[in-house]
Amino acid sequence: MRFFVLKILFRQVYRSTIKKRSTLWLIGIFNLMLVFAVVSGYQILTTQQQIVDEYSHQVRHRWEKSPDKHPHRMAHYGYVAFRQKFPLSFFDFGMNSYVGNAVFLEAHRQNTVNFSEASLSNGLLRFGEISAGLILQLLLPLVIFFWGFDLISAERENGTLRILLTQGISWPELIMGKCLGLFSVSLTIFAPVAVISLILLFCNEAISENWQALGYFAILVVAYLVYLLIVSLLAVFVSAKSNTSKSALTKLIGFWLFFTLILPKISLVVGQSLYPSPSKVEFDTAVEQELLALGDSHNPNDPHFKALKDSLLQAYGVDSTHKLPFNYGGYVMREGERLSAETYKRHQAKLVAIYQKQQNVVRLTALCNPFMAIKNLSMALSGTDYATYHDFENQAEAYRYKLAQTMNELQIKLISNTTKGSSGKQAIISRKHWAEFPDFRHHFPAFVHVFQQEGLAIISLIIWLSGLYFLVTLSSKHFKAF
Repeated sequence: MRFFVLKILFRQVYRSTIKKRSTLWLIGIFNLMLVFAVVSGYQILTTQQQIVDEYSHQVRHRWEKSPDKHPHRMAHYGYVAFRQKFPLSFFDFGMNSYVGNAVFLEAHRQNTVNFSEASLSNGLLRFGEISAGLILQLLLPLVIFFWGFDLISAERENGTLRILLTQGISWPELIMGKCLGLFSVSLTIFAPVAVISLILLFCNEAISENWQALGYFAILVVAYLVYLLIVSLLAVFVSAKSNTSKSALTKLIGFWLFFTLILPKISLVVGQSLYPSPSKVEFDTAVEQELLALGDSHNPNDPHFKALKDSLLQAYGVDSTHKLPFNYGGYVMREGERLSAETYKRHQAKLVAIYQKQQNVVRLTALCNPFMAIKNLSMALSGTDYATYHDFENQAEAYRYKLAQTMNELQIKLISNTTKGSSGKQAIISRKHWAEFPDFRHHFPAFVHVFQQEGLAIISLIIWLSGLYFLVTLSSKHFKAF
């Protein structure tokens, strides 16, 4: 391809499109929508960060100021872990509004993450939220199709296409030149919001602890540029293949409806049908039944814990648990916590595996749907996908288990084995031990984790761009000038 030919076609498309009043109105409206989306999203993010910081400090203060008491009582007093929002989450809300934000952590129980925005808001949220990601993924392609549906078909109808081809311009040059021109027009909408988002990202105080967000943002910008280039090339290619502008517009609208509305819904229904997941009641019942089968640490006659007691008595050569050199009650609580945690993890892993299979069905459609590819990748890089949320669940559960077992260890080491009950002076330890236990810190996944989750989306965008380019090259002999 000749660069100067591409440059001429690029300028011609850009100037002819941008000088239209309807184009200027659309650019203005979309820029206003995008600015509103990112600014309002950033304000929501900073407000939520302030709320999380305030209540996190309150939880920590109350934990450290709790009076001297039995360590197992502190394990049941519990802790509250709050889910932090990723600094880039204002760009693409993803699942943020539909998943919980806080979880109560206590011994023997794995509680659900609660207080999602959806559960605390009215029914309007079911219609979705306007984010910059949603506008760029869903609405901007429709505008690009509107700008590009007649770039070649109109010239065929006017008879000017034959003149262009007789001047030595090849079909690949014609399509790629007009594609670049159309792509440059779309940048008048994307570039401003990208710059504003970068500024807001630097203004966020949380960026000092999450510098990887800048790298994520750079990859996100490149991904959206590739997506817009794919949409532009598809629009010009369909215009070249269509005999009339009307048929080209009809095909492009059909593509938009299929890619953005029909195929995502079908893939979601298929995934849920192929891999049905249990309800919360069924999940909790299965966990409880297995725990009862394994043993109840609060029941002294339970077979598992009776066998444990007999083995300890035999190992230490004593005939009573009161003669053991450590607190037997704490030892039993530690064993019970281990059993319950392992049981929950097994069932949770099975449930997540089902969710993963459902999501894999949706991910596979990204190979034939660039909209799903950019949607999945955008949520992952913005830290608003399910994988990021599940990572928080894992961190919270690890912290809960460590808290419970730390309190059990304190009981084993510091509480006399002859102490009866948990309210006497001998059953109480100093509150300095509460302050020694570290605060909960939510850390975000590394890029390797994101790439493992959404590598297929990246591959899909590359395949779509290269596939369309080769399709233009191979189909050049079959295009018609009239």
